[in-house]
Amino acid sequence: MLKIDAHQHYWQYDPVRDSLITNEMSVIRRNFMPADLQPVLERNGIDGTVLVQTCHTEDDNRFMLKQAEENDFIKGIIGWVNLQSINIEDKLKYYHEKYPVIKGFRHVLQSDPDEQLMLREEFKRGISLLNKYNFTYDILIYPKHLKYSVKLVEEFPDQKFVVDHLAKPYIKNKMIDAWKADISILSKYQNVYCKVSGMLTEADWYSWRTEDFTPYLDVVFNAFSTNRVMYGSDWPVCLLAGAYSRALEILQIYTSRFSQQEQEQFFGGNAIDFYNLDL
Repeated sequence: MLKIDAHQHYWQYDPVRDSLITNEMSVIRRNFMPADLQPVLERNGIDGTVLVQTCHTEDDNRFMLKQAEENDFIKGIIGWVNLQSINIEDKLKYYHEKYPVIKGFRHVLQSDPDEQLMLREEFKRGISLLNKYNFTYDILIYPKHLKYSVKLVEEFPDQKFVVDHLAKPYIKNKMIDAWKADISILSKYQNVYCKVSGMLTEADWYSWRTEDFTPYLDVVFNAFSTNRVMYGSDWPVCLLAGAYSRALEILQIYTSRFSQQEQEQFFGGNAIDFYNLDL
């Protein structure tokens, strides 16, 4: 079974567009391109990746498509479209027919001023059309949005959803109870998966310990089972709190308790099935 990193990014740093990258985050205040990641993947035994959007523009889709065309280890792309657009179906049809490497879409819901954006009728209309064109949807949220996500996924039982970064629990502050209750409810919907990614940046960047993550991993593995969780690095954002290999090691240690088949599912099989990756 191939090992797949189901969540990574590239960007060409723009100080205006990327103003959210603060001085504290200076380690990622530069360009990150396939040539930077490929040797890291090789050292860590990762065979392919899913490249995920960072901007709410279709220019970003074109940028990612160019990287995928030039680097065959990129097995899938999660792009962006305006799901609230009146011509959203034409756009989905276009991407489906012309760019099969685009497997799904995402919107940075966590940063939108409207916490309930995902429940707007216009937004849900866009969601309702994704499955018709075999597209998945990545849910990028904070814990406060989980209750709205439950309402969303309940309306679309045939749509494949995946929660990015465990919905960003408050690992640094060791807050778990409310997040645990809400994500456990969300996990009951069998069309929802969870990316075990982005954990380092939710912990204390400078003094986290491997055991800090165990309670949160216990929650998602118990809730979603090994059939609906997938590995993602969130590179290069993970570099804020450690090296690619350190983040991977946490999950290798944790999943060593599972069978070989379950480990293969987590580190590749589930992502391949969920995103229908062409290998």
